[in-house]
Amino acid sequence: MANIKSAKKRILVINTKTERNKAIRSKVKTYVKKVYQAIESGDKAAAGEALRTATSELNRAGSKGIYHKNTVSRKISRLSAAVNKMA
Repeated sequence: MANIKSAKKRILVINTKTERNKAIRSKVKTYVKKVYQAIESGDKAAAGEALRTATSELNRAGSKGIYHKNTVSRKISRLSAAVNKMA
């Protein structure tokens, strides 16, 4: 454990940010999973709606620096391709 006050504060701040990032990553994974579940069920409308919400959450996570912008772009591209392949 750190002895210096500023180092102790940094540890607390980093723990807070880590928890926030974990929560947002978990939320993104849930939305991505919903897209794949809609694709497996064969419901094109539900898949489109799930894709829209997942894209929004991915972009939000990317803008906050939780995911790299190229990672966000790749994930959105793969989801879109999977939904478009349904037709």
